[in-house]
Amino acid sequence: MKPLKSSAVLLFSVACGLAVGNVYYAQPLLDAMAEAFALSPATIGIVITLTQIGYGIGLVLLVPLGDLLNRRRLIVTQTLLSAAALLMIALAPNSAWLLLGMTLTGLLAVVTQVLVAYAATLALPAQRGRVVGVVTSGIVVGILLARTVAGGMADLAGWRAIYFLSAGLTLLMALLLFRVLPKHEAPQPATGYTALIASVFGLFKEEPVLRQRAILALLTFASAMVLWTPMVLPLAAPPLSLSHSEIGLFGLAGAAGALAAARAGHLADRGLGQWVSSLSLLLMLASWLPIALTQSSLWALLLGVITLDLGLQAVHVTSQSMIYSVRPEAQSRLTAGYMLFYSIGSALGSIGSTAMYAWAGWIGVCLLGAGINAVALAYWWLTLKSGAPARCATQAS
Repeated sequence: MKPLKSSAVLLFSVACGLAVGNVYYAQPLLDAMAEAFALSPATIGIVITLTQIGYGIGLVLLVPLGDLLNRRRLIVTQTLLSAAALLMIALAPNSAWLLLGMTLTGLLAVVTQVLVAYAATLALPAQRGRVVGVVTSGIVVGILLARTVAGGMADLAGWRAIYFLSAGLTLLMALLLFRVLPKHEAPQPATGYTALIASVFGLFKEEPVLRQRAILALLTFASAMVLWTPMVLPLAAPPLSLSHSEIGLFGLAGAAGALAAARAGHLADRGLGQWVSSLSLLLMLASWLPIALTQSSLWALLLGVITLDLGLQAVHVTSQSMIYSVRPEAQSRLTAGYMLFYSIGSALGSIGSTAMYAWAGWIGVCLLGAGINAVALAYWWLTLKSGAPARCATQAS
């Protein structure tokens, strides 16, 4: 088996970034969408929540197909359908069509996870953590650029413009993937679809590291969405009154997370996954202090965003590297199980944060986020004392 070429890793990374960006365009546009469709600030979070619900459904029903079907066809088909869902959002005449388009976009955006699992399968064991880190870096950059570009385009041409642009880019990516991805793959295991889906839940019973890292994903991504979902509301309101372009620029502040992702995968390959996890979780918890100062200092928010995204992506890549080492033949199902909890956490964080903002303002949001991170850190400490993750981390090295 040959090492995965750098050009192929780059394509996987760009494709993942474009696909995952579709889920995050709405975050800096929530106030514009609320105004366009007469939705209240307390309920506009449903836009992000339905996207994450769709994502969760896709993780269960679509991602495991990567262990059963030809992944090239699966990836290209999902990418083409994603373009259609984006056009539905761009042309939505009312909130019902908007919410349907958002749900379908989330459902089909799980092609990102099929790509990550496929890259991990093609990589040599010694390079798997690095490859996962680079591909995940593309995901991080896609998320960050999604917020920034969406905000800028909203100021230039309205909130619908970004969805028209993304639909075109997604069609182009489908063509590139069709031409570049391997045409011939190793035979997939002969099993029925129902048994395949059931086996995802069976892996939770059989693999302690999957259970533990999935719960960490739920908690850490819930806390991240507690920050990102309502952030546009205080920044757009007086006295700050920032434009969509200015709000979107805060997405770039998390670029350090993309840099940390590849490095975290390299450290996980060396058996240092638990060390990376502890530092990352501490960084996330500490980030909420400067974030709480947002309305008096945008520099404090900048520091908090960098710190939060740095910790989030580092623990995420470490978790993926540890999980992929236990069942090489079940990469897609492991991804589905792990990312299902990511999606649940993101959905809960989105809807909970906007409700908290309506009830207790920005300080309430920060207390909620810090509380979730504190629970995540305590949970990690308990799993470390159990000893199971350490054994799995050793296997990954």
